[in-house]
Amino acid sequence: MEQKPKKSIQYYMRSLHRDIGFLIIGMTLIYCISGVIMIFRDRGFLRQETRIEKTIAPGIEVYALGEALHIKSLKVLKIENNIVFFKEGTYNRTNGAVSYTKTDYPTYVKIITDLHVAASKKATSLPSAVFGCLLAFMAVSALWMFKPGTRFFRRGILFASIGIVIVIILLLL
Repeated sequence: MEQKPKKSIQYYMRSLHRDIGFLIIGMTLIYCISGVIMIFRDRGFLRQETRIEKTIAPGIEVYALGEALHIKSLKVLKIENNIVFFKEGTYNRTNGAVSYTKTDYPTYVKIITDLHVAASKKATSLPSAVFGCLLAFMAVSALWMFKPGTRFFRRGILFASIGIVIVIILLLL
């Protein structure tokens, strides 16, 4: 009986690299799109304004108003006749009437941008962590595409090193 030749680590890594690569193509495209959107979030890219008028508890202290309205870094501009004026709108301390403008992404954009800010409490944290591990595997398994000592392997190590140096430089800027 003829014995099958033993398969090398390169064979298994190439197979896993190929299969996992196909698996994560769609995930990578979604992360790329949401990443580009997140880069320009400070410019309001794709955000829509919504006017909100509602009544909250009257007499909320100025320091607690931002938390009550879910507005980070709320800055009070002035207080006149028991009306608090802030950048986004106004709050009447007497009757609790509040009117402000909120900007946010449309639902279909918000869903994918939430992937980039997945806190450990959110349901998207586990898939995001798995995706990150799969990307790390793809990066490392690429080193097994060619046998060590070959010209292509050395070239791969060179490009990987250049990539690390580029990231370090960007972090230091």
